[in-house]
Amino acid sequence: MKIVLFCGGQGIRIRDFSDQIPKPMIPIGYRPILWNVMKYYAHYGHKDFILCLGYKADVIKNYFLNYDETLSNDFVFTNGGKDIVLQNSDIHDWKITFVDTGINANIGMRLMEVKDYLRDEEMFLANYSDGLTDLHLPTMINWFEGKKDKIAAFMSYPSFESFHFVDKEPDGTVNKLSQTGTSSLLINTGYFIFRKNIFDYIEYGDELVDEPFKRLINKKSLISWEHKNLWVHMDNFKDKQIIDDIYVRGNPPWEVWKMKDVNGKRINSTNIEKNKDEISI
Repeated sequence: MKIVLFCGGQGIRIRDFSDQIPKPMIPIGYRPILWNVMKYYAHYGHKDFILCLGYKADVIKNYFLNYDETLSNDFVFTNGGKDIVLQNSDIHDWKITFVDTGINANIGMRLMEVKDYLRDEEMFLANYSDGLTDLHLPTMINWFEGKKDKIAAFMSYPSFESFHFVDKEPDGTVNKLSQTGTSSLLINTGYFIFRKNIFDYIEYGDELVDEPFKRLINKKSLISWEHKNLWVHMDNFKDKQIIDDIYVRGNPPWEVWKMKDVNGKRINSTNIEKNKDEISI
């Protein structure tokens, strides 16, 4: 199953980190967040990627054109470094299609730009490329495959935002401040599954989750898979700090390729609940 990754946005809210690289190339440890997303899909056997490029597309292209396998793999160093023998490999069996979808295009337009690359796909996956999860992907895919009348699905996740609600008099005098969490609300994480007729619901210029999704809702053809364990995303510098903090503790939950799956459940991941609780603060 092919995976469409939206990598062309300008990432305005995280420019403080760096204005020299696009958001998907912001590093987590030795590798960019984009690599972590791709490694996640590859772990589950989905290795045919379509990258929708735009802002600083050259940075992403050059990263893969000059890919260094030794950064994240074991290797044997001999003959003063003239001979390097890798003990394992990341991307030798990946297929990556690089497509310039425009600097200012929205997500819907980027998806339309790669339509021809998906013409033989009955179903395909898609992602914003800035979120990480420990979702057991095959379970969600199997669930969606059984929903023959549905055209699109996305993973939803509880919102852990909290706000101070104000009770005040007409003259502005505050009577009460109460802090209320919104964890009962679910948010779209950008982990999508589509059937090929999704394109029947997109018109030129549409933003994917606005007009097309509204049309799908009217047809009762959009569904959501709720995931409650872990999802983090990199929208701003604070998000970057949270992700880095989880990573440096070791055994980050999104690195499913380092874990074992038993009946759809993760084992050897002792930090999952701790990470989840701390992120929700």
